[in-house]
Amino acid sequence: MKKSISIVIASLLTLAIAGCGNSSTNSSQNGNVAEGATPANASAKVTKIIVGTGTAFPKVCFIDENGKLTGFDVELLKEIDKQLPDYEFEFQTMDFSNLLLSLETKKIDLVAHVMEKNPERELKYSFNKEAYAHWRNRIVVAKDNDSILSLDDLKGKKVLVGATSAQAQILENYNKENDNAINIVYQSGTANDTAAQISTGRVDATLAADFVLPIIDPKSQLKATGDELSSADILYVLRKDDADSEKLSVAIDSAISELKKNGTLGKLSTEWLGADVTAESVQ
Repeated sequence: MKKSISIVIASLLTLAIAGCGNSSTNSSQNGNVAEGATPANASAKVTKIIVGTGTAFPKVCFIDENGKLTGFDVELLKEIDKQLPDYEFEFQTMDFSNLLLSLETKKIDLVAHVMEKNPERELKYSFNKEAYAHWRNRIVVAKDNDSILSLDDLKGKKVLVGATSAQAQILENYNKENDNAINIVYQSGTANDTAAQISTGRVDATLAADFVLPIIDPKSQLKATGDELSSADILYVLRKDDADSEKLSVAIDSAISELKKNGTLGKLSTEWLGADVTAESVQ
C-alpha cells in the first residue's frame, strides 16, 4: 500500500515539474514580458474615422471608369492616413447637401469636399487650421455674355449653385440685403450639367472657384467674369466643441504640414486640379 502511494506521489511530482518547465519555456518564447507590461508586438489602438465625401465632383471626389472612388480630396486623405498610424480613415459617400447634416448627427466624423471656411459655417462647425488649398470665387457666364460683371448684374437672373455650398452662401447673403433680387437655382448634387444649362440659357450664371472652371466646362463654353467675390482657405470640417474632433484636427494639421514640406500636397494638386492651388493662405 505504501509502495503504491509512493508511486502516485512520484508521478504527481513529475507532472508538476514538467508543468513548471513548460511555463518557463512559454515565458521565454514570449520575451519574458513583466507583469503589467505591454508586449512589443501588441497592436496599438487605432481609431476609425468615417470620412464623408461625394461622388459627383470631377477631379475632386468622384467614381472613375473602374468604379473606384478617387480624386484630389480622396487621394490626399489617403496620404494623410499614412501619416497617422493612430487613425484609420473609411470613406462614406453621399450627396453633397447631406454632408454637414451627417456630421451634426454623428453619422460621419469628418467632411472632405474642398470645403471653404466662412463665418456662417464657423458658427456650427469646427475646422482644422492647416489649409490644404486656397482659391477665389468669381461669377461664371457664357463666353458671349458681356453684360454680367458683378452680383448687382445678376439681379433678376437665374444663378445655378449647389445647395449648402459656399457659393450659395454668397448669393444668399446678397439676397438678404437686396430683397431676394437674385433667382437662386439649387443644383442637384448628382448633376454635372452646369455648362449645358448656362450655354443653352436655362440659367444665366454660376459662381465657381477659379480652378473649377475647366472641370465643369471641358468644352470651354464659359468664362469667369468680374472681380473675385471671395477668397477662402480649404479645410476639413469637424464637429464643434468635441474633444476627439480637436485631437483629430491637430493630427491632420501635422500631417498636412509634412505633406507640404515633402512636396506631396503640391504634386497631388497639380495632378488632379491642373495647378498647385495649395501655396497661398488667407489666414
